[in-house]
Amino acid sequence: MNQDTINPVIEPTWQAALQSEFSSPYFTELVKFLKLQKSSKKVIYPPGKKIFAAFDKTPLDKVKAVIIGQDPYHGPGQANGLCFSVSDGIKQPPSLKNIFKELAQDLNCPAPTSGNLERWADQGVLMLNATLTVEHSAAGSHQGKGWEQFTDAVIRTVSDKLENVVFILWGRFAQNKASLVDIKKHHILKAAHPSPFSAHSGFFGCKHFSKTNEFLHSKKLEVIDWSLQ
Repeated sequence: MNQDTINPVIEPTWQAALQSEFSSPYFTELVKFLKLQKSSKKVIYPPGKKIFAAFDKTPLDKVKAVIIGQDPYHGPGQANGLCFSVSDGIKQPPSLKNIFKELAQDLNCPAPTSGNLERWADQGVLMLNATLTVEHSAAGSHQGKGWEQFTDAVIRTVSDKLENVVFILWGRFAQNKASLVDIKKHHILKAAHPSPFSAHSGFFGCKHFSKTNEFLHSKKLEVIDWSLQ
């Protein structure tokens, strides 16, 4: 996939599992919408080759945990296809800074210099935004266009096909996705959103990083090295 095209060809395990979504009418309309945005010279984030980066970095059969965000960042160079993550060299947004504060408090991990979370994704953390694209400087601009239906199907796919996955749900928006998860097979962790507006209302002190590893360890699964240094 190059930077100027919208092409629903992703990592093979996801391609196979989500083929019915790609061929559905709503996804056809979503692609039409994105192509129209491109043809009208609107700037869309992340770049085309990174829209499905969360899937390319974390194959379906490797998923151990899922973190759910809402929209990609809508500033130049920020969004890299993973929720809460920014590209190397980009200033860390406030919510991401708070995630790192909690990480330091929970596991005594030093504050990383980069806000790039690809290392988590490479270890099996699916960093999933509910909406996978956004227009420059227009937060929420691609909501209600079909992405939510697609990413809900992604969550259901993980729930149906896998076992013992930890779903990390920060804030009301992410927590509304809990109904898509089979709690008999998986583990759900809930806390306030890491935004400066809510982090002091239950995000700080949630210890979700250590709790995720405690659950994985209890199931004799390899734990996640959350350190980014």
